[in-house]
Amino acid sequence: MSTHPSENACHPSGDTLPASIVVLGIGNLLWADEGFGVRCVEDLHRRYEFADHVQLIDGGTQGLYLIHYVQEADALLIFDAIDYGLEPGTLKQVRDDEVPRFMGAKKMSLHQTGFQEVLSLAQLTGKYPQQILLIGCQPQELEDYGGSLRPVVKAALEEALALGVAELKRWGGQPVERLTPLAARESVTLDELALTAYEAQRPAAEEACRIGDDRFLPKAEA
Repeated sequence: MSTHPSENACHPSGDTLPASIVVLGIGNLLWADEGFGVRCVEDLHRRYEFADHVQLIDGGTQGLYLIHYVQEADALLIFDAIDYGLEPGTLKQVRDDEVPRFMGAKKMSLHQTGFQEVLSLAQLTGKYPQQILLIGCQPQELEDYGGSLRPVVKAALEEALALGVAELKRWGGQPVERLTPLAARESVTLDELALTAYEAQRPAAEEACRIGDDRFLPKAEA
């Protein structure tokens, strides 16, 4: 299910295609549905190739460290888990001047505070994308350390990717299906954190520690 807002009058579509396109997936893979944005970019990179002026970035929780990507972009596509107050798994598209408001309306974690500041700082420096599209998904579960996407949110990935690919095509990003699989270490995320590997390595529920995860805790030397 998706909701589609009307186009922002401040940034109407024009005939000039953006010279630089940045695709950002932001969020925290370690907190269940918080990882939605990163999983979107991971899947885009795994399944599609793009024109040279398109950058796909695993923005994670980097906050202000993402400022240069935003400043360099003529068009910015963002994937993220956003609390819109809708049914879990619902996708909503937000454009242009409305994006900062939605990024900060109901902060679920520190990364959203940080990225709202990134957008504000980019505006202050006068280096701000001409077009922005946020594709957000309503999360179901965030309080599960080491957990993965819940089924209803994982099911929304396919539609989110279709929406993103359609927008990138409209922007001149030239998405085409990837014919040759990515080699090891070519993914935008670490191979160990790829969705299939991440889910396969999780301890059983009766063994998992919800304040930490053995996969990511430092091991004591023997």
